[in-house]
Amino acid sequence: NPNLPRSQGMNVETEIDDLRQRHHSLDGEIEVENTLTYPDEIRISSLKKEKLKIKDLIRQLETSD
Repeated sequence: NPNLPRSQGMNVETEIDDLRQRHHSLDGEIEVENTLTYPDEIRISSLKKEKLKIKDLIRQLETSD
């Protein structure tokens, strides 16, 4: 969950890498959902919102460094 506080030993670069991996995995989840006969538009919308939150968090971490 991107809203959890940083672990004590985790540096910003590691956190950004983890968030980028999660962002990429959300792309895959959205793609899979879109290939279904009856895609769940609510789930897709939720996944896209989570992607945006992660992208914003990455941007914040990059500018606070």
